[in-house]
Amino acid sequence: MFKRNLALLLVVMLVASMFIGCGSKPAEPTEPAATPTDATPAAEPAATPAAEVEQVLYWNISGEPKTIDPGLNAASDGGHVINNMFEGLMREINGKLEPAIAESYTMSEDGLVYTFKLRDAKWSDGQAITAQNFEWSWNRVLAEETASEYAWIFDEANVDSFKAIDEKTFEVTLKAPTPYFLGLTAFYTFFPVREDAVAKGADGAWAIDPAASIVNGPFMLESYIGGDRLVLVKNPNYWQADKVKLERIEALMIVEASTYLTAYESGSIDALLTPPTEEIPRLIAEDPTFYILPQDGTYYYSLNTEKVPMDNINVRKALSLAIDRKAICETVTKGGQVPALNMVSPASYDADGNLFSEKLGGFGLAETAQIEEAQALLAEAGYPNGEGFPKVELMYNTSEGHKQIAEAIQEMWKQNLNIDITLTNQEWAVFQDTRREGNYEIARAGWLGDYSDPMTYLGMFLSESPMNYPRWKSPEYDALIESARTAPGQERFEMLYKAASLMEEQYVNIPVYTYTNTLMVKEKVVGWEMTTRSTWFFGFAEITE
Repeated sequence: MFKRNLALLLVVMLVASMFIGCGSKPAEPTEPAATPTDATPAAEPAATPAAEVEQVLYWNISGEPKTIDPGLNAASDGGHVINNMFEGLMREINGKLEPAIAESYTMSEDGLVYTFKLRDAKWSDGQAITAQNFEWSWNRVLAEETASEYAWIFDEANVDSFKAIDEKTFEVTLKAPTPYFLGLTAFYTFFPVREDAVAKGADGAWAIDPAASIVNGPFMLESYIGGDRLVLVKNPNYWQADKVKLERIEALMIVEASTYLTAYESGSIDALLTPPTEEIPRLIAEDPTFYILPQDGTYYYSLNTEKVPMDNINVRKALSLAIDRKAICETVTKGGQVPALNMVSPASYDADGNLFSEKLGGFGLAETAQIEEAQALLAEAGYPNGEGFPKVELMYNTSEGHKQIAEAIQEMWKQNLNIDITLTNQEWAVFQDTRREGNYEIARAGWLGDYSDPMTYLGMFLSESPMNYPRWKSPEYDALIESARTAPGQERFEMLYKAASLMEEQYVNIPVYTYTNTLMVKEKVVGWEMTTRSTWFFGFAEITE
């Protein structure tokens, strides 16, 4: 009953005022919503000694990750796995940053120089972890030949330079004081990898080869079967191995939501994300292991501004106005999601304490469809009542949930604009390449904030960003974002407001809703965490009876 009330309370809190208080001080990690780790009786170990219970966790990660190489990964599914295999200078535990591979750190008075002292930690093969490992790994991400999709985050972090002072001292110099920098050292792009391991398999192949994979986190790779599962086992050389109770994690790659929910309810899976939307009302009412947690993220559709008719601003705006976001949240997703009227999730505040997304506004968008205005815009674009509208595809990655949302929006566009949109789906790894390369007209997209600041959303739409799926370019926008990187206080946020307005006024994206995490974890699994960045961590979890 406690957990049921907790889940319902979280939904109410989320709808009423999502993330109140989060991000008001981006330098500090935010407190996570309550989870069984720190809020429910299930977090306390049962009377049966853990040693008598098989310490094997069956965890569904849905589709096969495109990569589990920390320097190449750009997706949340790969991030979940990486967060359990690798570790950075810092790690988030119970919503707070704690020293990880860095035993301690100091910051200069001007906030520009961080000096990390590394602990005596080892890689999974027993070799010592050194500051040179971090220096090489960070340089690798930034190297053009690596083609990392996340290299740009070093600019967002204002990293100017970094170097190994000696084997146990790593120094980072920033271009300007950046309160959220320290939190990013707990993000997978900043994790260390071993040069000799990476050399054994190009393009991330080393990371899925048990013979080549060398890690520094609580679990290491035992086997990898593409499209089926990967198996992690306890890393005996992890510096906190005495706290790691799980001996094995079977990470399954079941894509169909109905299939993995059935497996969960039959006892074959212990933890999963995103059960079928149509089952959520039943799960809220009946299943005490179902949770709805706030999430810093925006679900949206990207409109390719280089493709006809998406190159017409009136078409783009008409498509966005014709959507009933409230109906999607209430009748399709059903997971406490909140309609989104701009791209910035309501998780960040400006220097004056204003909720950034709220002050930014909706640029004419509303929670419900604005049909007459949308029809007028479509007519102005040359397609009165949808006449002559060209063939357009909406592409999404294979998922029951994405399909249901796409079908609902397809029907809204048919009813409200009299246009026919074709739906197409691709498997996740292929879809990511298709979207990044611009081979689409409309594509599903989503963004989870890497830190609590509007920059984590706005940095995506720089002209040369690999995350700029709409392929929209604005020198003025680029200049404002670059200036905001080093500007102080509210002056910085005023630049971000102006830049965000430039982008939103072009309607290059269709914001749909603010994410929530819907997840299920068996009561016998305790000590699990969903971080404030919505990433699983099972390092200190255990199975009880």
